[in-house]
Amino acid sequence: MNTSDGRRPRRVPEARSRAGAPRTPIDYAKVGRSSVRRRARGMTHSEAVAALEGAEQQAHLDRRDEAAADDGGRRAAELTEWQRVVQLLAATGGPYDLDADVVVQEELAEDRRREEAEQQRRQEQQQLADQADELLGLAGAGRLDRTVASRPGDEAARALLDDYDYRVPAVDDWFAHANHAGHYADPAAVGLLLVSVRTCAALLAALARTGAPIDGDLEFVWRLAQADPAVTNALATWLETAAAVKGGPA
Repeated sequence: MNTSDGRRPRRVPEARSRAGAPRTPIDYAKVGRSSVRRRARGMTHSEAVAALEGAEQQAHLDRRDEAAADDGGRRAAELTEWQRVVQLLAATGGPYDLDADVVVQEELAEDRRREEAEQQRRQEQQQLADQADELLGLAGAGRLDRTVASRPGDEAARALLDDYDYRVPAVDDWFAHANHAGHYADPAAVGLLLVSVRTCAALLAALARTGAPIDGDLEFVWRLAQADPAVTNALATWLETAAAVKGGPA
């Protein structure tokens, strides 16, 4: 997919480059538990007891070896897991079966839920990135106007844009005119817009009430809204009041 101005689609930060990204910390305790479960597969209770005794002896030796003790908790997790397996087989009689181990199956199900949630999050982030590229493409082609309906997530897509891109002011201008229209007719959705966008929209609305044209080059409105939203809002309120007085009874 290419945007309308020929640029490659935007990608979320995680998908752009994995080379310099921080690696996920290794869960040494989880590694230890997995190791025990693989080794315990098919063991009887007596075999698991022997394995537990060996793990206890190794743990005793490790307490005297600082290098071995610095294993991120793997040895302790292995010992605890052997103890659990022994207790399980004492109740079931064995042999040990991963597929029948409720604890293991619950952990695997939780891992799957986390993976699915992470995949969903990545998909949503990519959709926002594509949405941001679409807005930029329309702005670059001069087709981002009031005929383009706003959609849920547009404000989140805007947050992905680089402010130094020359098309961003056109995108923000579209947001200001989209204020209280389409998706942003919902007050809750309006609250998601950037402060500068809401401030600019308020000033544009106030200018319109005075009868001044608001379809020309109003870059000063954006500069004022971005530089000092409080002053911009104060000016919008003053203009609204002035327009109301002017339009009132003589």
